[in-house]
Amino acid sequence: MNQIKELVEAVVKGIQEKKGKRIAMVDLTQLSGAICEYMIICEGNSLNQLSSLSDSVWDTVRTDTGEKTLSMDGDRRSPWIGMDYGNVLVHIFLPEQRSFYDLEHLWADSKITEIPDPE
Repeated sequence: MNQIKELVEAVVKGIQEKKGKRIAMVDLTQLSGAICEYMIICEGNSLNQLSSLSDSVWDTVRTDTGEKTLSMDGDRRSPWIGMDYGNVLVHIFLPEQRSFYDLEHLWADSKITEIPDPE
């Protein structure tokens, strides 16, 4: 399997383990000049859940792929946490901030796949 696809799957798995909601995978591979190949966007209901989601993504990606983030923005009090894995960017939002920034629609020419919420 492609290394980037494995990374995307590990990110989604980490989000689902902590019950992240409204997971969207934005495929930017067909857009020239895009900042990355894939963007994974999700939301949590509280600042504590956002921290748990980012910790879970960090741990799952590290365990499943051996990859480390190149950088991370946001902390335990942030309504938006960004994780940069180079070709994959992860955005974890509170619902209000996700709605305000509306990242999915900034890349409207890309293919967006909605991933069902975990049970």
